[in-house]
Amino acid sequence: MKFSKVDLSDFVSEKKSVKKNSSQRNVCFILLPCVFLGLIACVLGFFLWSSAFFNPQNVKPLSETQASALNSLLDTAYPLNRGQSLKPLPYPIVAADLPVSSGAAILVDASNGCVLFEKNADEIIPPASITKLFVMYIVFKEIENGNLSLDDFVAPPENSWTVNMPSDASLMFLGQGHQVTVRELLSGLAVASGNDAALALAYKISGSTKDFVARMNYEAQALGLQKTHFEEPSGYSEKNLTTARELAEFCRIYINRYPESLSDYHSAREIRYPLEKNLPSWQKSRGDSMAVFQKNTNPLLGKLEGCDGLKTGFIYESGYNLALTAVRDGTRFLSVTMKGPGTGSAQGNFYRVKDGTLLMEWAFDSFADFHPEKTINSQYPVAVPGSKSKFVNLVPAWLNTLTVPHISASTASEDALSVKAEVQIPEFIFGGTKAGSVYGCVQYKLGNTVLETVPLVADRTAEKANLWGQFWGKLVCFRLRKHQR
Repeated sequence: MKFSKVDLSDFVSEKKSVKKNSSQRNVCFILLPCVFLGLIACVLGFFLWSSAFFNPQNVKPLSETQASALNSLLDTAYPLNRGQSLKPLPYPIVAADLPVSSGAAILVDASNGCVLFEKNADEIIPPASITKLFVMYIVFKEIENGNLSLDDFVAPPENSWTVNMPSDASLMFLGQGHQVTVRELLSGLAVASGNDAALALAYKISGSTKDFVARMNYEAQALGLQKTHFEEPSGYSEKNLTTARELAEFCRIYINRYPESLSDYHSAREIRYPLEKNLPSWQKSRGDSMAVFQKNTNPLLGKLEGCDGLKTGFIYESGYNLALTAVRDGTRFLSVTMKGPGTGSAQGNFYRVKDGTLLMEWAFDSFADFHPEKTINSQYPVAVPGSKSKFVNLVPAWLNTLTVPHISASTASEDALSVKAEVQIPEFIFGGTKAGSVYGCVQYKLGNTVLETVPLVADRTAEKANLWGQFWGKLVCFRLRKHQR
């Protein structure tokens, strides 16, 4: 039998095709499992990698540089809420009509600087002996900076001796050769309102009254007190000037920065000076017989519940002034009354007590403090898929005490206990964040009344990822949404 060439060629071609198809099937049998296993590996890898977005422990703390930059950013963006200036309440109220006798007055929450009541608070008036609070502030600052100690001895300069002081000046009765400590001079300022103590401390710190007054004016300007100016440190001069508002602003800064001033000095009921230990050698034989007993000039100590300071002042040009503070159940209020009426100290103190009691009792009846740090977190981690970071923290733009109005409960304190904080944060933030930008908020509510809304801002910048990273970020978003459901 003979085969044609065509038949043989077809046979060879068919054989090659079979081999090729068989080879392709073998490759497919090998590749398909590999691709399948690869897909499984990718899916598992994605799930393992994306699982990190569910673990907020991955948030790294800010460095000192980052924290400082964030604070500066927020201070600039929210100066009223983060600064030291007085400010209005964050919710509207009907202005109180209080029969205050003093020509100028202001009442504030000492914790947050919110103004609760005011009357002619920007009128420029001599502070009189309340000036001495600025002296004490500088002394505490010098101690804080390590330049002075409470137990340092001071030799009173000649112009501070009792015999050289004006006959109507308030004194702690410094004399020639006395050895008195900084601690005792502070008591002399706070309790007896001693002009002599103010001069002695001025010389101790600056070497002269002139240089110390320059320091006082520098500190006032540094605190933003634009209408406050001093000519001397005791308050005796009518050329010392301030306003009730700026005085309250300063007093709030002073007691918050140096709270020990209240417990150690301003709340003291009395002073006896000079004692034997203070006398020069030629008078020591007289023991404590030369000591002069003086009560604290603040007429509300021991009369107003919770009162632990602050300072009185009087010259004819200012009338009867009083910087007053009291605390009850963790809430502290601060008032300043100036140009108080009265002929003589008895009548002047009558109106000081009347106005101070009126303002403080109204404040404690009408308001109480709520402390957010006891209720909300200082930071809330949020996932940031599609960026170079997995998480950022959302932090409150400020964390101030909230002044709660007395609305429905039996007392203002009970209303404060009923405040609820509603935290509103996103499920995630896609594509990055900018430090200081707002991505959520905290609302403080008393019933259905919103008292304050505080922004939640990113604590750091998270840069957007490249296109590949954004693709995977979108997949993470899908998984996060599904998880939230």
